[in-house]
Amino acid sequence: MYKVFVNDKPLFLTNEIVKETDFQFFLLESVDIHQLIVKMFQNKIQKAYLYHPDEKEIMKKLKEKILVNKAGGGLVYNKKGEVLFIFRNGKWDLPKGGIEKGEEIENTAIREVSEETGVSGLSITKKLQKTYHVFIRNGRYKLKITHWFEMRTDFEGTPKPQEEEGIEKVAWLNPEQIQEALKNSYENIKLLFETEKLQK
Repeated sequence: MYKVFVNDKPLFLTNEIVKETDFQFFLLESVDIHQLIVKMFQNKIQKAYLYHPDEKEIMKKLKEKILVNKAGGGLVYNKKGEVLFIFRNGKWDLPKGGIEKGEEIENTAIREVSEETGVSGLSITKKLQKTYHVFIRNGRYKLKITHWFEMRTDFEGTPKPQEEEGIEKVAWLNPEQIQEALKNSYENIKLLFETEKLQK
């Protein structure tokens, strides 16, 4: 099952038929995906399931119906075990950004983290999960698939926010501060930390 966030509301892609209770159920083959997304952005639908019988085909089918943006991002630890966060649009987020033509996704993630935060000396320690969310750009809905990587750095300097990208602050947060920041973050980011905790 995939979890795609639309305006921070969950859209589940599933190959199981679920009895409706507090959500709406649609067939992926026949759904007007744009209509559904608009209703979720307008808060008319809080949670929805998209059904397709073949789990291997499910994401492919969704990608046929909506433009896809590929991005790379980092969950970056320093020597003290703190995590690198950015503050943008009134919320705490992790540094990430879009892939450039011909670029490997690992290189995208390192480049974007470095550009958005000014932190250098990054090395990838492991591949994390992908997250999915729908956003609107120039009046068109797109599905952003972000490939996340755990990174480490010995960087000692002061991080610098990339202001032209709307980043107001960059901060190293300890576990306690992370819990606080996640109260004002995105569902995708919370998901990343929940999964990480389960694996540690």
